[in-house]
Amino acid sequence: MSEQLVETATSQTAAEAGRRRTFAIIAHPDAGKTTLTEQLLLLGGAIQIAGAVRAKGERRRTRSDWMKIEQDRGISVATSVMTFEYAGQIFNLLDTPGHEDFSEDTYRTLSAVDAAVMVIDAAKGIEAQTRKLFEVCRLRDIPIVTFINKMDREAREPLELLDEIEKTLALDVTPATWPIGSGQQFAGVYDRDEAKLRLLREGGEQDVALSGPEDGRIDSLLPHGQGDVLREGIELASVYPDFDLASFREGHLTPVYFGSALRGFGVKHLLDGLARFAPPPSARSADARMVEPEEEKLTGFVFKIQANTDLQHRDRVAFLRVCSGRLRKGARLKQVRTGKSIPVNAPLFFFAKERQVAEEAWPGDVVGIANHGVLRIGDTLTDGEELNFQGVPSFAPEILRRIRLDDPMLAKKLRKALDQLADEGVVQVFRPLDGSQPVVGVVGQLQLDVLSSRIQAEYGVQISFEPTSWSTMRWIAPKENGQDRAVLERFLRTAPSQMAEDHDSQPVAFFTSDWGRRRSEEEWPQLRFLALREQHAVAAD
Repeated sequence: MSEQLVETATSQTAAEAGRRRTFAIIAHPDAGKTTLTEQLLLLGGAIQIAGAVRAKGERRRTRSDWMKIEQDRGISVATSVMTFEYAGQIFNLLDTPGHEDFSEDTYRTLSAVDAAVMVIDAAKGIEAQTRKLFEVCRLRDIPIVTFINKMDREAREPLELLDEIEKTLALDVTPATWPIGSGQQFAGVYDRDEAKLRLLREGGEQDVALSGPEDGRIDSLLPHGQGDVLREGIELASVYPDFDLASFREGHLTPVYFGSALRGFGVKHLLDGLARFAPPPSARSADARMVEPEEEKLTGFVFKIQANTDLQHRDRVAFLRVCSGRLRKGARLKQVRTGKSIPVNAPLFFFAKERQVAEEAWPGDVVGIANHGVLRIGDTLTDGEELNFQGVPSFAPEILRRIRLDDPMLAKKLRKALDQLADEGVVQVFRPLDGSQPVVGVVGQLQLDVLSSRIQAEYGVQISFEPTSWSTMRWIAPKENGQDRAVLERFLRTAPSQMAEDHDSQPVAFFTSDWGRRRSEEEWPQLRFLALREQHAVAAD
């Protein structure tokens, strides 16, 4: 290819990457995250009606919560991927599970985004899961936009909420808007940047341009006394730092918007802020080098596998985050882990479980690749280059259970179900070296409920769980190859009933207590006992 053609391809890739905004929504359960997702999709023209998670009727099922267990319980337990266009930009929205039992899926999802929206309940403030998810964002320096939701219900004082964000998360805040009352008295917000009143009306939102906080029209537009309270609030807001784009994109400062997702108020302003401030795709670190989005050669990594979004076709879709280059329909890509050539005949853009074939995709896009168990979470795909993106880990589970199969004739079907759901990352599956029944590992009880529900609904197999005596699991790896590999083999033979292989055939050991784990570490100094590992490659803690 001539230098001129390469330069043209590179500039086109850079231009398309610059239009992409890939973000996730993080929140504690019941903070209104899924309702906010619906409203964002409504604004982006992706749906015609927004439905609260617990709304009645098939027509008002939320489009991002499509599993039966999600609809029954009114919670999100899987990551949905949705693409829409707004203000000339392409948004890829990843709706993460809010429940802490699915934190590993959320962690992997956050490896694929460039920004995040943090949703906070105006009455409850920072909750436990919000803090955990924020810490994951901080590890990756992900820029965060904050949306304080449910202002139309009883809420804490704005200053109290802002101070809590500062102190609890050690994050600078700058209020982009200031609320006008709360609960039944919630009348809207004052836009500090544009000096506008954004008023909550029955038919939607009314914007009124002002000369500033002293504009006399404020008193005529608001109920008696609210104008003075608003001016006092605006003056208090001035003590916070002005918005600084560099500080925001470095993950040090968050703009804060107030609103009500259920009533669709404040959501457009939030989306406008994302369009203006959220970063386009940036350089990503791989084991061999840094990868720039504007490069001509394609690279990407799989951060999620979803099976059976369409039960009639038993499909399996790998979600690929494109990191550089242009992905064309019909391309053949190298799966770096195996060296195989993977056909991408019909890459998919997603709207929850609905999909359409993408003729092309660019850096920042998330596309689905139909496959039959070939692709795994953590896989890197390239045009041929040998490199692996890092940062898609597995964590040692906190709960270990044996599976009890009610009908032994369905053992083969159960094995297939477990393999496919382990590919997804729904659970971790361990097969004991002594040949006994598989052991599943999860973070929390709800994952077990989802596992049994999906195996029954999607594979027609009834299972139950039995407790084990083990409380801890670790991946086992030699500190050095060669002689230490023999040490590993010797260790695995010491107690076969306590040893197993994970889904990727990596050796693991189970322990009845933390004391037992520490004792093994002392007795086998040539081995590493790991609480996390990179997908398909053991990594140091």
